[in-house]
Amino acid sequence: MPYTGKFQVFEDIIREIMIVYKHDSRPWLIGYSGGKDSTLLVCLVYEAMKRLNDTGATLEKTVHVITSDTMVENPIVKRYMHFSSDSINRAAENDHLNIKASVIYPEPEQTFWSRVIGLGYPTPEPPGFRWCTDRLKIMPMNKFVSERIKESGEIIILLGVRKGESLTRMKTISAREIEGKLLNMHNDIPNAYVYNPITEIPNDLVWEFLLKGDCRSPWGSDMKYLFSLYQGENLGEEKSVLGEVDREKIPVTGNSRFGCWCCTMVKEDKSLQNFINKGATELIPLREFRNELLRMREDSQYRDSKRRNGSVYKKSDGSFGMGPFTLEARRLILERLLNLENRTGMELITEAELKAIDKMWDEEGDLTCRSLVESYHKVKGKKLPWDDYKTPRFDAEAVQAIKDVADKYDLPVELITKLIVSVDTNKHITKNNKMQKALDSIIGQGWLHYDSVEGALNHED
Repeated sequence: MPYTGKFQVFEDIIREIMIVYKHDSRPWLIGYSGGKDSTLLVCLVYEAMKRLNDTGATLEKTVHVITSDTMVENPIVKRYMHFSSDSINRAAENDHLNIKASVIYPEPEQTFWSRVIGLGYPTPEPPGFRWCTDRLKIMPMNKFVSERIKESGEIIILLGVRKGESLTRMKTISAREIEGKLLNMHNDIPNAYVYNPITEIPNDLVWEFLLKGDCRSPWGSDMKYLFSLYQGENLGEEKSVLGEVDREKIPVTGNSRFGCWCCTMVKEDKSLQNFINKGATELIPLREFRNELLRMREDSQYRDSKRRNGSVYKKSDGSFGMGPFTLEARRLILERLLNLENRTGMELITEAELKAIDKMWDEEGDLTCRSLVESYHKVKGKKLPWDDYKTPRFDAEAVQAIKDVADKYDLPVELITKLIVSVDTNKHITKNNKMQKALDSIIGQGWLHYDSVEGALNHED
């Protein structure tokens, strides 16, 4: 039955989607976060596809509904995202629609924990140190898009963004529109086009449409449950102007930013706290861990005195800036994370991530090559599958001898460690210049020469 009255705008969008879908054979891709706007978009596309199917039209091209799991999602939201993705696939199969929902993940070497625990990246902090979004969301999505473009030549990306979401987004969307065209070329991805069907939908209609009738999506998800995930949010991007939904007398006070449970971009995670306030007490240990991670980031005893490239810098107040987490701090974070798994029964870090981190630690200067597997065994009481194959690069006696030599000749232990690891890594390479370049890079790092450079600059002054 066609939509009329205040829902006429959705009827117009559905008809437009049907026309655009039939226009060519280029596959579609929808980024589905499980939030209200992407849910609205998938609802409209699903209904358009169903109408086309009912008319006997051939649904040749695939609509890919892609959910990006950062692997550090709020566990409650994560369960909902995965459930919704599975439900879309089941419903599409039953309705004979060419819709395929998939969940994508970052590569094991690019995950949040691989970067923080493996390489010591300080956790993201305002205003601009937000390295996580690119690695956890953008890179996996770009990889998926590139693979589809390789298969079909071109692809159309449907975005669930609205001008009513925020002033910033309104300006961004308007800037990308080409007068008289529904499809715009993607700014960054060659052979990709963008289609924004819901840009003009005002805030007040989003929830009203999703909560109409029996409050069920076309694939059977309970929209009242989705609505409940938003309750109590107050993070600022936008607020619904509905006031309340008469059926349940539920006030609307939220926005769409759930975020990662370990996010340190804010001092207080109001989203996580709101879930706890509503009864999700299983998230309390996660909040405590997240707060401890925030404290460790600000504590110089857990941070190196130089950046990963070996440079040393001073802040505006004259104090030295901090670098990555030390190897010992990373081991501490890992053990606390594994303990958190024991306490909650949740999987918070995968075996693939642990394997990637283990390799990183070997390259970062763990001369024993056993730190990770031993930490895991200590906390979990069981061995990782590759534990028995991890033989020490040096035994405890040899490691102590290295430290003694460093003390005797007043050399940084880290310098000797880096040189040993570099030689060990490159020992089977036949090109001598590669090892020489690696050694020169280590010897030339700024932290080894900072005092000399600063002294020379002071002398010039």
